[in-house]
Order: sequence, then C-alpha cells, then structure tokens
Amino acid sequence: MRAWLALLLILGLAGPALADDGARAAARAVIAKQVEALGRDDAPTAYAQAAPAIQELFPNADLFIGMVRNQYRPVYRHRSFVFGEGRDTGAAGIVQSVAIQDEYGVDWTAEYSLARDADGAWRITGCRLIKAPGTSA
Repeated sequence: MRAWLALLLILGLAGPALADDGARAAARAVIAKQVEALGRDDAPTAYAQAAPAIQELFPNADLFIGMVRNQYRPVYRHRSFVFGEGRDTGAAGIVQSVAIQDEYGVDWTAEYSLARDADGAWRITGCRLIKAPGTSA
C-alpha cells in the first residue's frame, strides 16, 4: 500500500513538469517547422506557424516571407540554429531562446514567443533578434 501511495505522489509531482516539458517540445517543433519551411522558401508552411495576430499584420504568405527575408535574415538563412532554454511564461505561453549563426558567421540570439491558439496548437507570436556582443553592425 505504501508503495502505491509513494508512486501516486511521485506521479502527481511529476505531472506538471512533464506537461511543461511537452509544451516546450511542442513549441520547439513549431519553430523548427517554420525554420525548415523558410529554408525551402515554402511560404505557406512558414506562414501557418505564425499566430493569428501576425497573420493579420501580414495578410498573405508572400508578404510574410518577404518580411522575414528582409528583417529576420539570420533566421531566414543561417549556418547554425541551436535551441537553448525554453521558459514558461504562465498563461501567456513560452519564450524559446535559439542560438543562430547567420550566413556570414555572425552570432545572434533569437527569442521566440509562442502561445496556444484557439485550437490548442502552439503558434509563434513574435521573434526578437539580438546580435552577439562585440559584433559589428
């Protein structure tokens, strides 16, 4: 009986952590899907990973990928793309850090924000690029 109680207690304590890990893994999968689509110039698939608010700003996939190509070049074309820490932001969602080296060898950090859509799927709500300290403009 004690063994069962101990197992239930362990499962009860591990449940939320596993859910958090699952959410972070799902968020990373959305980012990876978008980045892979960008690498193929697959605008519709890349666009589909964006949250509705982003899609309202860029009402079609061609406008969206054009914006990424011009304003997020390190994400659009890169040498390396490595996931870092993912942080839960409570009800608001997840912030996922990514270390990027662009096509010219310059290091960046991308901070992706993600939230669950009305259908429960994770969608990208934003991306902030930060150039590594000490790199030239």
